[in-house]
Amino acid sequence: MKKYKRVFVVVLDSLGIGHLPDAEKFGDVGADTFGNILKTMGTLNIPNLQKLGMVNLHPAGNMKPVDKPMARYTALGETSNGKDTMTGHWEMMGIYTEKPFITFTETGFPKELIEELEKRCGKRVIGNKSASGTEIIEELGEEEIQTGAMIVYTSADSVLQICGNEETFDLANLYRCCEIARELTMKDEWRVGRIIARPYVGKKKGEFKRTSNRHDYALKPTGRTVLNAMKDAGLDVIGVGKINDIFCGEGITETNRSNSSVHGMEQTIDICRKDFHGLCFTNLVDFDALWGHRRNPEGYGEEIEKFDKNLGVLLEELREDDLLILTADHGNDPTYTGTDHTREYVPFLAYSRAMKEGGKIPEQDTFAVIGATIAENFGIEMPEHTIGHSILEELV
Repeated sequence: MKKYKRVFVVVLDSLGIGHLPDAEKFGDVGADTFGNILKTMGTLNIPNLQKLGMVNLHPAGNMKPVDKPMARYTALGETSNGKDTMTGHWEMMGIYTEKPFITFTETGFPKELIEELEKRCGKRVIGNKSASGTEIIEELGEEEIQTGAMIVYTSADSVLQICGNEETFDLANLYRCCEIARELTMKDEWRVGRIIARPYVGKKKGEFKRTSNRHDYALKPTGRTVLNAMKDAGLDVIGVGKINDIFCGEGITETNRSNSSVHGMEQTIDICRKDFHGLCFTNLVDFDALWGHRRNPEGYGEEIEKFDKNLGVLLEELREDDLLILTADHGNDPTYTGTDHTREYVPFLAYSRAMKEGGKIPEQDTFAVIGATIAENFGIEMPEHTIGHSILEELV
């Protein structure tokens, strides 16, 4: 069987394609991220996604399938109990998550947690609600600077975020407080997926700006993943975007931080132009963070169009022995109620110049087919207790 020297997995963060059969349990019946964006906008200028087979996989709006799609395509269901970034990415690489991460979107963090955080950090907490990061800095930044308090907030994700002004809070102290928060939220009843340091600069409303010194304190994966097995075998595992944070550095040999999804694709294209042997794993977060949670289908659609332009460049750069996989980690329907992720199928589009033809392949019931397929391709064993089965034979 043909084996690929390099595999590129690009995660279009939150680009779901319709609710899963168990969506009622999550309150997500009727969610359809890609479909509802197309219904809202009518059409999108996405010639590269279209020729790969994205619209064949999920027709909607005024867009029509192509006669001969270039990619092998299908829908992937999520078997883990959750609909968040970490659960989705971990499952791709073989981890089944039974207990979902906790969110505090509706209530803010418990009084006991906040009191302990204040005591250990030596700072009064302000905020403690679900909010946009830029908006809460505008609202409370001046108070934080003037009083020495610290802004704590959450979102629709399983996160606890702490804002700190770099000039008055001090980065080292901000990171220290986040490390304390990480320690406190290891308790089951407070267990969130990530603690995020959100530094900013500026002295007054209208001038505040977040900096690139963000730092994530994620939980380590609950077991070894395909990434660990690849690294142990001497293969390259290159992370782009927040991949390194999602896996807490486990199994990663090189990391590239991105300042936007467009930048993340530019980095992926640059990596494609270099020689390596193994996996380039890219997360493009702006679909989710900028548009899904903010319920902006037009912005989301325009972000997909920006992605498609760089996808065209990447397709031109791919070599004969490269395999490209496009997928997502959950849904975040920008037309749906609330601001939360949505429990959806995700797309799976696989393309190589070496493929004889494109077309539909059988639907899969777990994201873990991605990691298992990569493992078989590189001739490595799946770590103990991982899930997933390879579909490599479908991708030649």
